[in-house]
Amino acid sequence: MRASEPRTVGGVPGAGDLSIERVGKVFAAGGREFEALRDVSVHIREGEFLSVVGASGCGKSTLLRIVAGLESADRGAVRLGGDRVVRPGRDRGMVFQEHRLFPWLTVEENVAFALDGDPSRASCDVVQEHVALVGLASFRHAYPHQLSGGMAQRAALARALVNRPRVLLLDEPFGALDALTRIQLQQQLLRIREVERTTMVLVTHDVDEAIVLGDRVAVMSNRPGTISRMLQIDLPRPRLRSSYEFVQLRRSIYAEFFGEAEEPFTYAI
Repeated sequence: MRASEPRTVGGVPGAGDLSIERVGKVFAAGGREFEALRDVSVHIREGEFLSVVGASGCGKSTLLRIVAGLESADRGAVRLGGDRVVRPGRDRGMVFQEHRLFPWLTVEENVAFALDGDPSRASCDVVQEHVALVGLASFRHAYPHQLSGGMAQRAALARALVNRPRVLLLDEPFGALDALTRIQLQQQLLRIREVERTTMVLVTHDVDEAIVLGDRVAVMSNRPGTISRMLQIDLPRPRLRSSYEFVQLRRSIYAEFFGEAEEPFTYAI
């Protein structure tokens, strides 16, 4: 490979593929510069689910915002289907850590707003289809304050999917939820993926979540963030978290952070 060619991981670029090519990002604060990302390169195949894990502050969310077009890279490029990403677009949907629903709109109106900023389209078929897809048909007239945290995140998921984006970007979407609700939404996300066939990129601190959901797991180093390891997850679905293979994968990922083959919580203090 020539030095001028982008280094990719996972395949040859295709029409629906997402390519992150040597992306770098520097922030200025307090008269100093902080390098958030350095030479991040990964190729994500159309329809693939990539999980990205890393310590707090390693640049995971910054990378996702660059893919979404909400931040610009200082170096490198992001391409979707060969076209360079330079701004937000309907071909990329994003779900944030908070649901960010408009409190004065109902569930269906919030989903409709993503189409063209017109909540009056709430009754159209594509809105009702996606409200039903996330299991909120019975709550379509409810307002955000009438929903549980998990239901609000499902509404945010429907809003991100209603334009049928080519890529769904997920920035710790279940991080604030209790453990049982989180597992339920992980399972629902996998069912949605089967229906929508959307390429998905998830940023998470939860190693188990990354393995449960991902076809591959990208492990990011501490700042400046770069991909230090890529793991292929070949376990059959549904994935059993207590299986020997799952535990070994978990330990392998923790080893990247702690330099040991054991999970950090197995040590006595």
